[in-house]
Order: sequence, then C-alpha cells, then structure tokens
Amino acid sequence: MKPKFGVVVFPGSNCDYDAFYAVKKVLGYDAEFLWHKEKNLKNCDIIILPGGFSYGDYLRTGAIARFSPILDSVISFADKGGMVFGICNGFQILLEAGLLPGVMLQNKSLKFVCKDIYLKVENTETPFTKGIKKATIKIPIKHGEGNYYTDEATHRELEKNGQIIFRYSSHEGKVSQKVNPNGSLDNIAGICNRRKNVMGMMPHPENACDPIIRKTDGSLIFKSIAKYLK
Repeated sequence: MKPKFGVVVFPGSNCDYDAFYAVKKVLGYDAEFLWHKEKNLKNCDIIILPGGFSYGDYLRTGAIARFSPILDSVISFADKGGMVFGICNGFQILLEAGLLPGVMLQNKSLKFVCKDIYLKVENTETPFTKGIKKATIKIPIKHGEGNYYTDEATHRELEKNGQIIFRYSSHEGKVSQKVNPNGSLDNIAGICNRRKNVMGMMPHPENACDPIIRKTDGSLIFKSIAKYLK
C-alpha cells in the first residue's frame, strides 16, 4: 500500500504545491493538502510542513504558524511516533514548535540566497535517509533566514545522538565555511529529533525530484520515507 503524504497549507506558503506535485505527480504517492485551520490529519502517514513565508514571516519565521490549529494535531502525531518533515519555512516552524531544538538566524550575508548546493549525508540510518546511497546530494536552497544556531550543549547532543542529518559541503563531501551558504553552525543543513521521526532541513528536496529539470537527488529523501512507511 502506498503511503499517504499530507501537505499543510499556511497563508503565505509558496512551496506547498511544489511538495504536492513532487510526491504525487512525479513520484506517484498518495497526497492531500491539509488546511492550517483544520485539525484532522486525514489519516496521512507523514506530514510535510512546506517552505514559503507563512504569515508573511511576521515576528519571526514560523512564529505565528506555530500557533495554527493544525499544529496541535501535528505535535500530537509526532509525539506518538508519526513522521513529520519540515522543509525550509517548515523547518523553522518545527523549531518554533519545539519539535526540534535550536533557532534560525538571518543569513550571515544578510542576503536572500537562492542556488543549488551540495549536502553531505551524515546519517543514513534514519527513515528519511536510509535509501540514500550517495555520499552527497545536490539540492537547491532559497532562504533569507537559514542560519541554524543552538547552544554548545545541544550541539554536542545532536552530534552524539546522530541527529545531524545533512551538512553543507563540497561535491566531494568536504565540509568547510567556504561552502556554507548562510553561516549555519557547523554547516548544519538538516537535523532530526532523537526518535528520528521528525526532520527539518533548509534545502528544498521537492524542487529536485523531476527528471525533466535534470534534478532528482531530492527524490531520494521522499523514496526513503515511502520505503520506511510500507
């Protein structure tokens, strides 16, 4: 049976249709939109919090979306072991909701960054990455506040527990400040919770799934999720 993806739609989301198109039209999985004012997750197996500018990014990125009615259901779903995947603004929302540790700061350059980047896959023993056989994957970023930061103790815990999933790197997998697009702590591009059922990442895998645009590395993440859920 195919897993069912639920894509949450917030006011200001602009990558919700991209995520829906990637999982349903390109990869062939079942998918449904979930309006932010609803609380019913409609029997979805995994919830995607998509990229965009929820509520115009007023206050802080993700700060208002965190209080949308559907987030109560998403938090309860995650607490019970349900899979949740936050992409860009969705990652920011997960941080605001406390489902993942840390905060997002403005890019070090104070500029919006939009380009293809390489990610080193640091942990392939999670539901989100188990199907990835490549050392690095190429995925686009597009954000102004992707500078991940947390305190030293939390950083150590993330490292110790294998919660750092992706780091910005060179094509060969070398991690350095030279290839860090936003100043993120330790080149962190994506993390998960200790149970490995909630993951957030700043890059946009949904924009690297379609062979038509010759970018398919993002599909490896969605395929890993689907394989885990079968």
